Amino acid sequence: MGRHSLFCALASALSVTTAMPAFADMAFNRVATFAVADNLPADMDAESETSSEIITASEDGNTLIYSDSPLGAVGFIDITDPNAPKPGGLLKVDGEPTSVTVVGPNAIAAVNTSASYTDPSGNLLVIDIAGKTAETSCTLAGQPDSVAVSKDGRFLAVAVENERDEDLNDGALPQMPAGSLQIFALNEGAPDCDSVKTVALTGLAEVAPEDPEPEFVDFNGLGEIVVTLQENNHIAIVSAETGEVVSHFSAGSGSVKNVDLLDDKVLRFDQSASDLLREPDAVKWLDDERLVTANEGDYQGGARSFTIFSKTGEVLHDSGTDLEHQAALAGHYPDKRSDAKGAEPEGMEAAAFGDERYFFVALERASLVAAYRDTGEAPEFVQVLPSGIGPEGVLAIPERNLLVTANETDLVEDGGARSHVMVYELAEGMPAYPMIRSVMQESQPVGWGALSGLAADPAQAGWLYAVSDSFFSAEPAIFVVDATKTPAEITRKIVVTRGGMPAQKLDLEGIVADGEGGFWLASEGRTDRLIPHALYRVDADGVIKQEIALPAELLANEILFGFEGVTLVGEGDERMLVMAIQREWKDDPKGQVKLVAYKPSTEEWSAVRYPLDAGEKGWVGLSEITAHDGTLYIIERDNQLGTSAKIKRLYGVSLEAFQPAPLGGELPVVDKTLVRDLVGEMQTATNGYVVDKIEGFAIDAAGEAYFVTDNDGVDDSSGETVFVRLGRLDAVN
Repeated sequence: MGRHSLFCALASALSVTTAMPAFADMAFNRVATFAVADNLPADMDAESETSSEIITASEDGNTLIYSDSPLGAVGFIDITDPNAPKPGGLLKVDGEPTSVTVVGPNAIAAVNTSASYTDPSGNLLVIDIAGKTAETSCTLAGQPDSVAVSKDGRFLAVAVENERDEDLNDGALPQMPAGSLQIFALNEGAPDCDSVKTVALTGLAEVAPEDPEPEFVDFNGLGEIVVTLQENNHIAIVSAETGEVVSHFSAGSGSVKNVDLLDDKVLRFDQSASDLLREPDAVKWLDDERLVTANEGDYQGGARSFTIFSKTGEVLHDSGTDLEHQAALAGHYPDKRSDAKGAEPEGMEAAAFGDERYFFVALERASLVAAYRDTGEAPEFVQVLPSGIGPEGVLAIPERNLLVTANETDLVEDGGARSHVMVYELAEGMPAYPMIRSVMQESQPVGWGALSGLAADPAQAGWLYAVSDSFFSAEPAIFVVDATKTPAEITRKIVVTRGGMPAQKLDLEGIVADGEGGFWLASEGRTDRLIPHALYRVDADGVIKQEIALPAELLANEILFGFEGVTLVGEGDERMLVMAIQREWKDDPKGQVKLVAYKPSTEEWSAVRYPLDAGEKGWVGLSEITAHDGTLYIIERDNQLGTSAKIKRLYGVSLEAFQPAPLGGELPVVDKTLVRDLVGEMQTATNGYVVDKIEGFAIDAAGEAYFVTDNDGVDDSSGETVFVRLGRLDAVN
């Protein structure tokens, strides 16, 4: 790159960025992760679908209790040591538990026993937490959703939803029978069935007033119940003592700008929408006079925000686009949901930790929890927390400085992540997540995700370049990364273009600086989708200047899994591009893949074979290659996650012994040396389950090594991007 690095050339083009919010000396960080499938008994199929939805804790905070609707069970987790949760077992129930709460020594679960949408039914189940035994208590007026206990322990509120059939008339309301709110007096930790007060809640809302479908309930310190009527876009306040509706009001609508409204494989936050019905799901009291809603949307709306209301209905604050932008900055924005409620705020919790009051918004589709400090006026954004897939329940245990999320999605049928419960602790220090984030430019976040290749600026220490893969194929891009900051910061997005337009038919999986101010990019092909296997040379602005197709000798044996990285070795006319092919092609012996070389000066192709480790499950392949100081560093991984993830390894191949042979003949097999087992690095970095795809590795100009994972665009993924500084590595001889 001559006397000046590409970083210097780009520096003047960088827009003004927003700094990370100012933190005090305390932060929430994840300390443990528990797969709820670990609660399955030995005589049950380990592949049974499980879920953790609504979660609560025993009064001493040592036992978590969660509802598991798919399994028809209530689960228990021992968090006496929050850093090492232990299975507490399952209690099977007769029906589908929808929510659970605790009063004294008992947990009370609401159980759906409905025969159909038109014949809803349910009951309450009283569970002895210590003995894990239960007895059916009160019969409910229909299908229950949320339950809550008053702060003085006198009352239990149940939102009887009688949910609609979304396949009937496109889910249009009304659909009878109508739901209601039921209030029970509590006696020694159990509901008194004869004391029930049924509050109709009909005739309140402008939207389908005859079909209120109550969704979520919470108590303030005055014994007042707030209940959301989500599909009605309405909120009611009810006295637990009398059962009277104290006040009610429309949740109203919101407008958003600088958001992404298109499911189009592009992250572009330049669109606007107005008059979006809030349609709140979860609601929590902030104090006796204010409440906050998660505006998920359901029937006709979804404002992508949270709103703070007075209990008489005055809008005190609406977050607007902040949740969407925080998800995008952290790489968690779910583009596939852009046309349907975006990040989708659903769960909510509020609690005081010491002198500070916080509330937490669970973003179901972004798989994030956003933490805010309640100032009494405009809330202050604090941090985002990485969660599992589909956070549904959020629980604060402030007496132990703990926060817990329950993540409902279980992808066991697809070989994906299981449902998880995650534990966070408020302690001194800085947030550990995100490890990499982007910046705001012209009031819009730099959207990113699915990082699939990493390269270093050859002259500027701490500056890296990343590429996104086919998940964002409508706008393939190079990202400029400032790794001198913590978290690392994506400062610029360079769109790869052809003829002045974003280049199509690319699946970028590798990048390396070309030494002349631009880059070489490796694109993984897929012939059945007309995506060519190819190398591309682009300038500093991402304009394609040269395209090199694979030779016939290679293409004759291709399968889906092509180039997964590119690097440069040698000098002058002897310079070679070296690419890793992810998995065996048709002409490869089982357990061996090719490292393919291309010499631009002569247009010659050659290759060696690389021996793969044997995996216990799934497949093993290569996902990155980087040359540095006489060594080819190669990422080798299995396609497993969580406890099944065994092979996430960095190997070295000596460049002195790298002697590729012409294609079409016998290819030499290289020796490899283990440099670092990365599974432990990932566990230490995240305190979460090990994610699948390490797809980027680079060594910067100062010899510092980094790796990054591909988050699959938050599609059937937790969305976490793990970015780790490995420090200096020993050379392989």
